[in-house]
Amino acid sequence: MRKAEKESVAIAKHIYTFLNDYVLTQNIVSSDTVRSYDTALSLYIGFLESVEGIVPEKLCCDCFSRDMIEKWLKWIANDRGCSPETCNIRLSSLRAFLKYLGEKDVSMLYLSQEASNIKRRKELRKKVKGMSKDAVQALLTAPNTATVTGRRDMALIVTLYGTAARIDEILSLKVGQLHLDVDTPFVTIIGKGKKVRTLYLLPKVVAYLKHHLKEFHGDNPDNNSYVFYSRNTGPCGMLSQMAIGKRLKLHAMEAHKSCKEVPLDLHAHTLRHAKASHWLEDGINIVEISLLLGHENVQTTMVYLDITIEQKANALATLEDENQKAVPKKWRLGSSSLASFCGVKSLS
Repeated sequence: MRKAEKESVAIAKHIYTFLNDYVLTQNIVSSDTVRSYDTALSLYIGFLESVEGIVPEKLCCDCFSRDMIEKWLKWIANDRGCSPETCNIRLSSLRAFLKYLGEKDVSMLYLSQEASNIKRRKELRKKVKGMSKDAVQALLTAPNTATVTGRRDMALIVTLYGTAARIDEILSLKVGQLHLDVDTPFVTIIGKGKKVRTLYLLPKVVAYLKHHLKEFHGDNPDNNSYVFYSRNTGPCGMLSQMAIGKRLKLHAMEAHKSCKEVPLDLHAHTLRHAKASHWLEDGINIVEISLLLGHENVQTTMVYLDITIEQKANALATLEDENQKAVPKKWRLGSSSLASFCGVKSLS
């Protein structure tokens, strides 16, 4: 029993350090990936506790066996309604933890090896929906520019479409990243994994951004202020994706009245995909589009844009030519909850 308790404490410590130390220091890991790891481990620990009846002192290596993981995958699919795609994401996150666990304790290395042999769920590929140029034009007439919020929304939509940047990249954009008064205006985007890319801006985008900066930031904007900020918190407060999502859907409803091609469930990523699709229609090389989108691999762009076999061949030919520390250490507390013991969120 004493040995099991030591093993329980060791595993709980590793879960804590993985989530609160290790993943936060990895430059390749985005905030979305960190959340994915946290969610996966919370679900797994919740499954062990609520379904398998595992209490803190019984947490051991057997709890991460291949059989247990496969039972968990069935549970999140059947009982929690997770799609095959989501199941695969959760499995990948758990594998990342088990790999870390094996690196920290060689006696647990076999868990990662076993987990790597679990087959991924077959995914039904969904074609990403974009928008026609007519639909984008209709959307750009929807915001009421007679209001302050309408003018802000217009500048945001024009910037999203004009750069094809991710919504979090635009919402985290600061004034100092804009370079509008140079011969060739550009914006410096900080993307996934803190990777930086430069996007040149067309005159229309520049005009809207200049007007927005003048109205919302005055004559001497602070380089550290968010370009698109929350009016409740001021220039130091970033707008939430949820708030912008609601605004986009309101504008989509209005635009849909004049153009049925505008999706009523419009979200920011639709604009990103639309711009990428329009670049492709305009004859821009797929490799260049991949760089503009910030994709690490051109294959990602091909799948993203639903590239045809012929386009894939041409693209590959072209490619060949192109030379939070404040979290308490729960395992030290006398908690009867396995989730609390491991320092992860309890299932809701």
